[in-house]
Amino acid sequence: MLLADPAAPAFSWNLLADFQQMWSYPFMVNAFRAGTVVAVVAGVVGWFMVLRRQTFAGHTLSVVAFPGAALATLLGLSVPLGYLGACLAGALVIAALRERGRSGGAEESAATGTVQALALACGFLFVTLYKGLLGGPQALLFGTFLGITTGQVVLLAAAGGLVLAVLALVGRPLLFASLDPDVAAARGVPVRLLGTAFLLLLGAATAEAGQITGSLLVFALLVVPAATARQLTARPALGLALAVLLGLTACWLGLLTAYYQPYPLGFCVTTFAFAGYLLAHLARALRDRSGRTPLPTGGPA
Repeated sequence: MLLADPAAPAFSWNLLADFQQMWSYPFMVNAFRAGTVVAVVAGVVGWFMVLRRQTFAGHTLSVVAFPGAALATLLGLSVPLGYLGACLAGALVIAALRERGRSGGAEESAATGTVQALALACGFLFVTLYKGLLGGPQALLFGTFLGITTGQVVLLAAAGGLVLAVLALVGRPLLFASLDPDVAAARGVPVRLLGTAFLLLLGAATAEAGQITGSLLVFALLVVPAATARQLTARPALGLALAVLLGLTACWLGLLTAYYQPYPLGFCVTTFAFAGYLLAHLARALRDRSGRTPLPTGGPA
């Protein structure tokens, strides 16, 4: 968010010149690099999350990220480390508390709700104890791109690459276990182990996205592009590609808007992502309506 004075940059509609001017700042280059990494990882992991009906677990992990980052800020530690550590710990707790059953069921919802309640309480405690500027916790909640460093981009890229590599290894059995866990278990697929592994991957992706959008708006990149892709197609490969493309579009447009307008980055990213979801929902409704329209009777004229 840069606009607060007359000297702030103005959009000229000369796209080449605008991008050259914007990317002359190293922090904007780092912001686009980090946003690209986060959007790709969040799109892929988010698609599986929506498929497995574990959006509540993803939301809980985004809540867990806040007290983790707040505690790291309070102790003077690395904020990305706080995000990642809290999300991975939260994923393990959810996996340990949930009972046997289908992912996204009542037992898992109860476990994630319990973890979420504790996380919110801890987050409030750490913010109360924090004696620094209020801008610190606000950035943790709603996101910022002013402080993204080259080191953080490298860390995000390494963590994101690891998440995608592991997901590529377990992708096929995970897809099988997500679509029909009973049949997958009968054929020897380790459904419960895959569920725990996916929660850890979801925690890592949540920690990544939270550093861009903030803890409260992490769903902008984690769930909305994936939900939009599910509205458009049921094919796994195409759905994954669409989720990534939609996430990249929302992230890039959000960064561009937040650079020229005095609005928080998380709000901009969320708005563009939600607009895409509404358009996809409208397109599907029109397609379904046209498909139900009765064909005219009689032969050709």
